[in-house]
Amino acid sequence: MMFSVPQFIDVEDKIAGPLTWKQLGWMIGMGAAILVILSVFEKTAAIIISIPVVLFFMALAFYKPGGFPLTSFLFNSVLFLFRPKLAVWERPTVKASRIKEEPVTIVASHEEDKQLTREKLRELAALIDGQNGR
Repeated sequence: MMFSVPQFIDVEDKIAGPLTWKQLGWMIGMGAAILVILSVFEKTAAIIISIPVVLFFMALAFYKPGGFPLTSFLFNSVLFLFRPKLAVWERPTVKASRIKEEPVTIVASHEEDKQLTREKLRELAALIDGQNGR
């Protein structure tokens, strides 16, 4: 039995001519904004104000910087502006229950096997951390 496999799953469906749902929604929003502008302002002022509004809505509907919709681009830009820019690294805390009571064996190529107890491990950690009287 043969089944047809969809080929272009990342392409949105066209609803009204060449427009998708999102594009059609932006065009309807642009029309509503222009109607409000025409009813509030005089004719010349309305035309001057409506030109940037039309350009903005057209960009929201059709412009894709980097292959992403302009709406997600603007959203990520606003998030970038208001998020903190400083990344602070904090040392993770180690719980005492993770340290096992049994000795750890360290194998060295030029020395014989040594047993490392919990107290020696703490002394080594203190030396490494610089807490040994410095």
